[in-house]
Amino acid sequence: MKVFITRVIPDAGLQLLQNAGITVTQWTEKRDLTPTELIDACKQHDALLSSGANNIDANFLNECKHLKVIALLSVGYDNVDVKAATQLNIPIGNTPGVLSGATADTAFLLMLAASRKAFYVHKKILKGEWKFFDPTTDLGIELNGKTLGIFGLGKIGFELAKKCMGAYNMKVIYHNRGNNEEAEEKLNAIKVSFDELLQQSDVLSVHTALTPETKGIFNTTAFSKMKPSAIFINTARGSIHNEEDLKKALEAGTIWGAGLDVTNPEPMAKDNPLLDMPNVAILPHIGSATVDTRNAMSVIAAKNTIAGLAGLRLPHIVNPEIYQDWSKISC
Repeated sequence: MKVFITRVIPDAGLQLLQNAGITVTQWTEKRDLTPTELIDACKQHDALLSSGANNIDANFLNECKHLKVIALLSVGYDNVDVKAATQLNIPIGNTPGVLSGATADTAFLLMLAASRKAFYVHKKILKGEWKFFDPTTDLGIELNGKTLGIFGLGKIGFELAKKCMGAYNMKVIYHNRGNNEEAEEKLNAIKVSFDELLQQSDVLSVHTALTPETKGIFNTTAFSKMKPSAIFINTARGSIHNEEDLKKALEAGTIWGAGLDVTNPEPMAKDNPLLDMPNVAILPHIGSATVDTRNAMSVIAAKNTIAGLAGLRLPHIVNPEIYQDWSKISC
C-alpha cells in the first residue's frame, strides 16, 4: 500500500506509516501542487494524506475514485467536496481536538497584541522611530472585566474563554446553533443572539467552521453593530470575514482593532493595508504551529490513513455515513 503526502509532515506520523509497512511519498517542493499534479500523483497511490489548501473537489475525486482513504492534516475540511467523496465511498479523516489549546493560545496572543498595538509599535523600533517619549500616543486598551464574545463556542472557544476568565476576569457570551451546556455550567457562559453578540462583545473571537451560512458573515452590516471599542479576532477561516469591509470598519473607527491568524486570500499580500494599521495584529496562519500539536496532528492523520488502507473505520471521520453497517466496522 502506498500513500502520497502533499507536505513534509512531522516524523511522529511518518514513523507510524512506515511501521505499518506503508510506502510513503512526500511532496518536498515549497509550492502547492497544481490540480493536475495532485491527480497524477494520487493515481499512483492508494491513499492521500493532504496538508495545505489542496482543492479536493468532485473532479479530483472522480479522477481518483480508487483512493481508499483521504486523511487531512487539519480539523477543517471546507476544501473537500464531502458529498462527492461519500458518493464514491471514500472516507475523509481529519484531526479534531488536538489543536484546541494551541489555537486558543494564538487567539489570546492576537487579542493582547491588538489591544496594545504591539505589532505596530514593534515596527517603529525596526524603523528607528523609537525616540521621543510622548505619553499620549500609541495607547492601547485594557481587557480586565471586559466581555468576550465567541462565535462558535466549541473546544477552541472553550479554551480561549478559560484563559480570558483566568487572566482578565472576562464575562463570556456566545452564539451557537445549539447550547454549549458545559460552557454554561463551568464558565457561566451566556448564549445570545447574533445581534446581541455583536452589540455586547468587547472582544469578539471567531471559532466556527466555514460553511455557506458563515461565509462572509462578518461584513459591513455586522461590524456596524459592534462597539467602536471592540476588537475582532479570527483564527478560524479567512472567508468568514469580508476583508475589505473589515479594513473600512477599522479605518472609519467603527471597531477599534483586529487580530487575524487567517486571511482571504492566503498568503496575504505584503502591501495589504491591514498590515500597517496600528490596532491590527496579523499572523500567517500559525494557530496549530507548535511541536506538540503538529506531532499529534500527524499521528492522527497517520492513524486515519492506516485504518483506511486496512478497510477499517477511521478513528476520526468526517463522513461516517459511508459505513452502512457500523457493527461490522472495527476501530
